[in-house]
Amino acid sequence: MAEAVIEAVDLWYTYPDGTRALRGVSMKVHDSEAVALLGANGAGKSTLLRHLNALLRPASGRVVVWGRDAAEDPAWVRRQVGLVFQNPDEQLFAPSVGEDVAFGPRNLGLPREEVQKRVEEALRTVGMEGCEERAPHHLSYGEKKRVAIAGVLAMKPRVLLLDEPTSGLDPAGAEELAGLLQRLRRRGITLVVASHDVDLVPELAERAYLLHRGRVVAEGALEDVLCPGVERYSLRMPCAARMLDMLRGMGVKVRVRLRLKEAAREVARHIPG
Repeated sequence: MAEAVIEAVDLWYTYPDGTRALRGVSMKVHDSEAVALLGANGAGKSTLLRHLNALLRPASGRVVVWGRDAAEDPAWVRRQVGLVFQNPDEQLFAPSVGEDVAFGPRNLGLPREEVQKRVEEALRTVGMEGCEERAPHHLSYGEKKRVAIAGVLAMKPRVLLLDEPTSGLDPAGAEELAGLLQRLRRRGITLVVASHDVDLVPELAERAYLLHRGRVVAEGALEDVLCPGVERYSLRMPCAARMLDMLRGMGVKVRVRLRLKEAAREVARHIPG
């Protein structure tokens, strides 16, 4: 197993209104892997993400990033670990797309030429090149999502945290975003994706942590987490896996697969000729 680049150790956190969001959460993220944080709304996924890049400090426990306690240098952690919020309007505030994406690199004190280079590269990566002069409030929701990702990529993080990345997107937009995240993964960026979209997650991650009421109730390979019984945590198996599970119930000797292409191949094995 590759190096653990982020480790959360026994995190506890309670919001000022008394809501206890994390109850002893521990997890590890290894270099160049993709990890899913699964759970229903209110399970603690967003709160955990905000701890992993030091936006929140735990009441007890700690987060370690590349061997360094996140509480000791949160600014350094945020340069290494970028966070994309669920709602892009929480991240987009400048009068133009270019200004928005340039905000982070400028705050690093980089030369103008390097800032411009990063803006162009980040927008090209998310398919929004040539949109520097557009106003963010004139963008579609899917375009806003991509610009928000570009703003984080311009900081050149080594880890990218995404909170419900396909929330609010139509099926075509969700598929495009999944393709973008797959390309980022191939570039070596470590991904942590918080989602309850169980059909998306198998296309992005191999390992998962399942949260329920602020606790980790299951962890491991995706196949061992998104399995029969996950319904009690207000989730379900992916559609491909549910179909194969139904066939098994009918006596067909198939192996349950989570990913659509793998499920199609599994069904094809049982088609005569």
